[in-house]
Amino acid sequence: SGHFGVVKRCRERSTGTFYAAKFVKMRRCRSSRLGLEWAQVEREVAILRQLDHPNIMRLHDLFSSRAEVVLILELIGGGELFDFIAEKEMLSEEEAIEFLGQILRGVEYLHARRIAHLDLKPENIMLQEKDVPKPRIKIIDFGLAQRLDDGVTFKSLCGTPQYIAPEVINYEPLSSATDMWSIGVITYILLSGLSPFQGETDAETLSNIVAGDYEFEERCFSQTSEMAKDFIRQLLVKEPGQRMTATECLVHPWIK
Repeated sequence: SGHFGVVKRCRERSTGTFYAAKFVKMRRCRSSRLGLEWAQVEREVAILRQLDHPNIMRLHDLFSSRAEVVLILELIGGGELFDFIAEKEMLSEEEAIEFLGQILRGVEYLHARRIAHLDLKPENIMLQEKDVPKPRIKIIDFGLAQRLDDGVTFKSLCGTPQYIAPEVINYEPLSSATDMWSIGVITYILLSGLSPFQGETDAETLSNIVAGDYEFEERCFSQTSEMAKDFIRQLLVKEPGQRMTATECLVHPWIK
């Protein structure tokens, strides 16, 4: 259940296959604050239709009326990575590498198609199944995703405070590197159960991000390898052009 919609399980009569139906309320008129504008939904659908990757949620079909749009999506039953971490508190490096390899392959696929997700966080990464030794993950929710076209500058203040990059807060141009910062934050959380920039308030969190102010707390990172810390350090870099790309991450000695 999101700001403007709910998700229900549905079954296709002709095949008996179960899907997730995401009901999205549409904005009735320009002045209304309730619901989404058609252009926003259209952008998300256009992006989802281009994607076919084992680590990215698939769009199966679409129905629309004036009041709402229904996206028929692949059913993913294992819950959020967020809940998986919360239950375990933190993951072993082996478990973290297993998840990150899949996240990175999905993100590498997106970036090769000039698409930035711009809302990567453990709540938007789902497990295909839960109680299996090596769960497959799926990246979901492309509501903020953007095509990055040559010569077109894109800026946005959207995202979730803990995970957004400094360039989002500073209202500077966004790029695929914006996603890589979020992967740095996700890695830190997977290994420690803590959020690297979390302040007492959102304002303090944003201030910590802009300052690049984080540390590896001894009580949570005393057993963590230097290679894992190096991986995080090469992503939580204030200058977007100096962050590792998804492809570079996949050949980093810690992941490889």
